Amino acid sequence: MSAEIKISVPGLFAAAGAGVSFSVIDMIFKFLSGDYPLYEMVLFRSVIAVAVMLAIIMPLEGGYHLLRTHQPKLHLARCLVVFFANICFFTGLTLLPLAEAVAIAFATPLIVTALSALFLGERPGPWRWGAVFAGFLGVLIIMRPGPGTFQAAALLPFLGACGYATLHVLTRRAGSSEAGATLAFYPMMGFLILSALAGLAFGDGRFATGDSPAFDFILRAWIWPAPQDWPYLIGVGIAGSAGGYLVSQAYRMNEAALAAPFEYIAMPMSVLWGVLIFNEWPDLPVWLGSALIIASGLVSVWRETRRNRPAPRPRPRAEG
Repeated sequence: MSAEIKISVPGLFAAAGAGVSFSVIDMIFKFLSGDYPLYEMVLFRSVIAVAVMLAIIMPLEGGYHLLRTHQPKLHLARCLVVFFANICFFTGLTLLPLAEAVAIAFATPLIVTALSALFLGERPGPWRWGAVFAGFLGVLIIMRPGPGTFQAAALLPFLGACGYATLHVLTRRAGSSEAGATLAFYPMMGFLILSALAGLAFGDGRFATGDSPAFDFILRAWIWPAPQDWPYLIGVGIAGSAGGYLVSQAYRMNEAALAAPFEYIAMPMSVLWGVLIFNEWPDLPVWLGSALIIASGLVSVWRETRRNRPAPRPRPRAEG
């Protein structure tokens, strides 16, 4: 029999809040991607997110002593993994409709289930493994691997999903000894440092040839933000600090495979942003694949919640 899984309801709400925050970030990044390079948007997001973390979240969470970490190597691995995931996902976001890229990225909870079984000792049951299979089928429907239908760009959000899944598993491993603010702070600092280094290396734009929209997005020259774009950059920084903190709390408080599906709230939001802002309507394969992916995650949550329900107490037998 599988071991009982502890469910933290605040942690599940934190995962949903993280999904909302990341959806806002996705929308703003896609909106600004035609003008600014990826490293510049990441740098502005990171500066603002670190400032919010140090000025507001750290004091509320308990103080600056939380900056001390017991696992520096693990945090370094988390920084590198999430930076790779961001490059893949946001580059794919420039080449694909928003809802399609986000739907493929929702392979993350499915990959989390597999990785948590391999590396965290968690024990997904047959229902969860069945949900993983159904979810990956949904990913394949969206990616359409076949002659004349497959887009190589669809691999980018999938690679991003692999990176995010690895981040969540590492967060779960670190969560027993680190506070949520600590878990959120180090990836933000990693983003800040790595994006600043990228700006120093690529900021003059000499590597942007104009031959590839994806590479131009990564290697484009630095452009000082226009006044009308500052509210977007500030908003993405605030959403980044909130999302980083909430997702760290979610995976610290719950098993990785249980928390991940609550980020699915970002899927309907991405459809809404796509329709209202980018005039992008998902086609039938995206709807079908998304439905399979979301249903697989919800079935997994339903099954684990049902498995954790305490058995009813037997009624005392009436005497006489």
